[in-house]
Amino acid sequence: MAPSRIHELLALRAARTPEAIFLHEPAGNTSYAALQSMVDAAAEDLLGAGVRPTDRVLLVAENCAAHIALIMACSCVGAWSCGVNARMSPGEIAAIVERADARLCYFTSGVSSAALQHAQRAEAVPSALPGVLRSPLRTGATPESDPGLADTAAIIFTSGTSGTPKGVMVSHRGLLHFGRVSAASRALTADDRAYAFLPMTHIFGLGTVLMASLSGAASLVLRSSFSPADMLQALAHEKVSNLQGPPTMYARLLAHVEETRAQPAFPHLRYLYTGSAPLDLGLKQRVETLFGQPLHYGYGLSEYAGSVFLTRRGVARDDTSAGYLVEGAEARIVAPGGSDAAPGEVGEIWLRGAGLMLGYFRDPAATQQVMRPGGWYASGDLGRLGADGALFVVGRLKEMIIRSGFNVYPAEVEGVLNRFPGVHLSAVVGVPETDGNEAIVAFIEPETNATLDLGGLQAHLREHLSAYKRPSRIEVLAALPTTPTGKILKRALAPPA
Repeated sequence: MAPSRIHELLALRAARTPEAIFLHEPAGNTSYAALQSMVDAAAEDLLGAGVRPTDRVLLVAENCAAHIALIMACSCVGAWSCGVNARMSPGEIAAIVERADARLCYFTSGVSSAALQHAQRAEAVPSALPGVLRSPLRTGATPESDPGLADTAAIIFTSGTSGTPKGVMVSHRGLLHFGRVSAASRALTADDRAYAFLPMTHIFGLGTVLMASLSGAASLVLRSSFSPADMLQALAHEKVSNLQGPPTMYARLLAHVEETRAQPAFPHLRYLYTGSAPLDLGLKQRVETLFGQPLHYGYGLSEYAGSVFLTRRGVARDDTSAGYLVEGAEARIVAPGGSDAAPGEVGEIWLRGAGLMLGYFRDPAATQQVMRPGGWYASGDLGRLGADGALFVVGRLKEMIIRSGFNVYPAEVEGVLNRFPGVHLSAVVGVPETDGNEAIVAFIEPETNATLDLGGLQAHLREHLSAYKRPSRIEVLAALPTTPTGKILKRALAPPA
C-alpha cells in the first residue's frame, strides 16, 4: 500500500533495502535501517516526554541524521514538526515558539554550536538521540482541535523576506506528492547522490531534497551548512550527481572558483537545479559554461510544498523561464480585476492542487487574505506565460515599484546591474517619496577584490534601462543579507534606503 504519512516512506525503504546507505556525512554513513532505528528511538522519546497528536514540536536544527529522524518521528506519533534554523536569533526563536504554541523543543547540539547555545538558554536535557537535547515540556500548549487539519505533517515558517514569518501548514499528501513529482523530474534512482546542504527547516530542503530523494531511493551527501570548497570536494570525490541550491549559492561557488583558480571536477554530475529566487540570465550562462550542462530552474514556494513549475530534464533553454506546470498542479495568471490575463500579459500567479497548504497556523485572517473562490491561492508573485506555456516570473507584487506612473519590476533592474563587471549580487527596493512616487534604490555586493566603476555602471544603466527604471541611488555593501536558503533579505535593506 502506498504511504500516506511521510514516515511510512522511510519505513518502506528500510524494509526493502535496510543496508543501503541513505546519508553520507563527514562523521560517517547511515543506512536506511540505522535511520529507522533512530526514528523509533525518537518516537519513544516524544511519547515519553508527553507529546500528543497534533502537538507542535520545534526542531531547532541544522542538517544531520538526527534532524531527519526527528522529522519522521513526529510523523510517527502524529505531532507536527516545526523546523527552525539554529542560526536564528534567540528572540526570533522565542517568537516562533509562541506562535507555534510548541509543546516541546529539540536542539541538534551535536552538529551545531548555535543549537547548543539555544539549548543551554532553554535549560535542555539529553534526549534518547545522541547529540540532541530537548527542552522541558510546555504544559500550557494545546493540541489542534480542527479535524480538517489532521493531514498536517509539518509547519514551515516562511523566511520573512518582507514581513513577520507565518506558519505554513504542509500536508503529508503534499509532501509525498511533490516528492514523487520532483524525483520523476530528475529520474532519480538508487545510483544518485544529491548534495544536501539546504536547510531541512525550509521547504526547499524538506521537499526538493529530502522527500524527493526518499521517493527516488537516492542518497544524500548531507551537510549542515554551505561551503564552496566542500561542495567542490564532494563533486570530485563523493559521486554527487545532483546539485541544487538558490542562485546565490551558484554565484558564491563561481566567485570561489575564480578567486582560488580551482579546476572543478564533477565526474558523476548529471543534473543542476536552482530555485527559490529570481534567476539572472548572466549567472545562468556562467554556471552552464562551468559545468557544461543545462541549469534547470523552477518556481515553487512553501505554500505549495515544493515546485509548481519545472524546466524539463535534458532540454536546454536560453532564457530564465521556470518551465512548465507539474503533475497535480493548476495555475492561472490573473489581471488586477480578477480575470485571466491575456496571453503574454503580466499578472498575479494563482495556484491550486495536490501540494497546496492547509492554511497558516492559527491565523485565519492571513489565510483568508491569500485564498480566493474556487480554492485558488493568490501567491503575490507576478508572472506571464510564454507562447509554449512556460512560466516567466517577473517579481513580487509587493515589491513592484511605481515610478512616474509606470510599473518597475526590481528583477529586471537587478538583471541589468548583475551583468556589469564587478557586480556579484544586487537588490533593488522602492522607497516612498513625499510626492507619492517611489525612489528606486539599488544595493550592490561587489565581487571579491573588485573595485566598481560607478561612472561606468551609470552609463551601463543608461544604455539598458529607460529613465524611469534607473536607480536614483546606489549603495555598495560588503555583503547583502540573506536567509538560510539564500534569498536576499530585502526587508533588511529597505529601512536604510
